[in-house]
Amino acid sequence: MVTAAEAAETLEELLAELNRRRRDVDELSDAYDGKHRLRFLSEDFRQYHADRYNDFTDNWCSIVADAPHERLEITGIRLPGQRDGDDGLFADWRATDSDALSDLAFLDAIIAKRAFALVWADADEQPIVTWEHPSQAIVGYDPETRARKAGAKVWSDDDNEYATLYLPTEIWKFQRPRAQSLRVLAVTAEQIPTTPLLAGAWDLRAEGVIPNPLGKVPLVEFANRPRLAREPHSDIAGALAIQHAINMLWSQLFAVSDEATLGVRGVIGAEMPMRPILNEDGDVTGEEPIDLRQWRKGKVAWIEDAGAQTFEFSTAKLDAFTEVVEILVGHLAAQTRTPAHYLLIGGTMANISADAMKALETGLVERTREKTQHFGRAARDVFELLALVRNDARKAAAVRGAVTLWRDIENRSDAQVADAALKDRQIGLPLRYILERRYNLSPAEIDRVIAMRDTEAADPFLQQVLGGALDGPTGAAGGSAAVGQ
Repeated sequence: MVTAAEAAETLEELLAELNRRRRDVDELSDAYDGKHRLRFLSEDFRQYHADRYNDFTDNWCSIVADAPHERLEITGIRLPGQRDGDDGLFADWRATDSDALSDLAFLDAIIAKRAFALVWADADEQPIVTWEHPSQAIVGYDPETRARKAGAKVWSDDDNEYATLYLPTEIWKFQRPRAQSLRVLAVTAEQIPTTPLLAGAWDLRAEGVIPNPLGKVPLVEFANRPRLAREPHSDIAGALAIQHAINMLWSQLFAVSDEATLGVRGVIGAEMPMRPILNEDGDVTGEEPIDLRQWRKGKVAWIEDAGAQTFEFSTAKLDAFTEVVEILVGHLAAQTRTPAHYLLIGGTMANISADAMKALETGLVERTREKTQHFGRAARDVFELLALVRNDARKAAAVRGAVTLWRDIENRSDAQVADAALKDRQIGLPLRYILERRYNLSPAEIDRVIAMRDTEAADPFLQQVLGGALDGPTGAAGGSAAVGQ
């Protein structure tokens, strides 16, 4: 067990890295929300137009992040040697609302490189899982084994900043006044504490330190596109430069549209039209130019000079801007592997064959499949901790070799799914596998479907109504024919 001073020093090391990350997290989160500042502008344009168009954004970052996220859903976990998923572990996953809240964590990880899950037990010794934002949590790793050696979660209220340090053997709970978060304040003699403050001006909360019965750091990191020796990647970080260029072009298009698309007409070889200035008695006392805005409004003008000529400047064409924007969106699609029909490149797409659509989505499917590998590994760590909360060391050890089950990441029509299921059955694949692979059913749903089917097969009335299509239980020969009905 470490001392309070050692725990505070470990916490400060983790928070130093977390504070470094927060700038990226805030910038990437703002980018997803469409909060962009205009960049790449010339000084002249910025001086006259930046404030005018700064609030407009043509936000493509959200589409890039949402495209893989909408296909990610964990449907279970299968332990080594099991035919189906483990109902107990997945029941705990659902009971802790992780089936819904993990969806939020996947999105934040795609946007801001990582998200976190914290596993613990409530007062009744039931598992609880909280999903943490990357601006509030961090995990430290052993540089040799890559095992989690420490984790921290921080948050604050109006008066204090709170932090919890998670170690494999104990949990430390700290707090400090918000004014002392990152600097040392001068104090009067009456304010000097009776005990020296820990590193970072931290002090122990009332709970102090509690043992960790799990034997592992209960905070798990879900890293998006991790690297061996570098930071994980955000899906939208590489898109930001193109996003800023697109917004700049739109602002320039708006400026041109406002200034040069209404046409300019003029007169040469004529004196400026004047009107007399009259006094109270009606006598002419002078003259002044006619307000040309009134001519423009009334769309009427007269010219008395015999040699006068009129001319007109043609209106500006905006195609040059929109064509470049379309090219940039195409580059964005290629670099992020986002299908063209998600971004409507080339206009509305119609009458696309199934094979063509599959080809268009290949990049996105592979990008999403990559996420299931790394997110699935982190999910196994969560399931392992759930087993440890249940005090089931055998199952926790088995989870390390388990397979995380995901719904199909490819979009298929009902006709495609039914056709594939029929062909699978015709070559002899089991019904349970077909329901899992083709219909994305969880193990519990598969059990329910098969039980309902067996009930129908044993009902004489339904047999008569369906003309004998269901002529036996699932395991009977007639079961295979029903799949093709």
